[in-house]
Amino acid sequence: MSYRAPRWLRGGHAQTIWPALAVKQDAPSYRRELWDTPDGARIALDFVDGQPGAPLVVLFHGLEGSSASHYAKALMQAVAARGWHGAVSHFRGCGGVDNPLPRAYHAGDAAEVRWILQRLSGRFAAIAAVGVSLGGSMLLNYYLADDGEAALPQAAAAVSAPLDLVAASTRLDRGLGKLLYTRMFMDTLKPKAMASLQRHPGLFDGARLSRARTFIEFDDLVTAPIHGFGTALNYWTQASSKPRLGQIARPTLVLNARNDPFLPESALPDASQVSPAVTLDFPRDGGHVGFATGPFPGRIDWLPQRLLEFIAPHLQSASPERHSR
Repeated sequence: MSYRAPRWLRGGHAQTIWPALAVKQDAPSYRRELWDTPDGARIALDFVDGQPGAPLVVLFHGLEGSSASHYAKALMQAVAARGWHGAVSHFRGCGGVDNPLPRAYHAGDAAEVRWILQRLSGRFAAIAAVGVSLGGSMLLNYYLADDGEAALPQAAAAVSAPLDLVAASTRLDRGLGKLLYTRMFMDTLKPKAMASLQRHPGLFDGARLSRARTFIEFDDLVTAPIHGFGTALNYWTQASSKPRLGQIARPTLVLNARNDPFLPESALPDASQVSPAVTLDFPRDGGHVGFATGPFPGRIDWLPQRLLEFIAPHLQSASPERHSR
């Protein structure tokens, strides 16, 4: 199922921005659950309820994303159309739920992904997992590196993941990437960090945060030290999933557009760098989690169709859910 951008919508930036701003997508009927984490935080999961015994597709969203993100609504609508269960798992501080702890979320946060999947595995007989952008990095770090053949999902897919965080962050901190995307992320990351500083005085230098304009400044000050990496460069190096792609033991789709403005094409892996369980799909067009198709104003149904096309054959035959909700 190959992808080509429509003629009226070409270029990585256009493919990235247009679906999020201009393509209409109705939200499914979500049912929200609030989960208390083992360390005293709280996260939200938005569910789409399917038929009894049907498999679950759980989505880990991108940086500052939510169940309202265009890709989340599109995937959950497609999951619901099949009669499957769906869930969008929000990271700490996302989805409208406040985060009281200094610890937030980061690209290498395999522990949080593992805890969420373990809890879901007690309720659904078959699970597939999808990670988008930063959520893709988190999923890959859990799915491949840490648990191997014991990983809980029967299949997984990572969409537009920043496989090489050094290359991705460097690109976003320069030129048009800094102007369009980094500034947008800082508009939400910095207020959340400031709120955390008010709860935890001395956590970092608030004056430096107010001056931060790039990912290296923010990650050097906030993300890296709070989560035990020390510096931004150490964080980017240690949390990059590309060096671990050879350890995947379960069927995994890695989908990145070659014109993704978040990650240079030169940073994409080749077949020699991944395990036989990995399917690499690098279409020429698509931008960053864009993949719009059709005549103006476009549709965003190609991506969920591609994901479910890959996932469906790998899910085990559905059996009754292990426990009631």
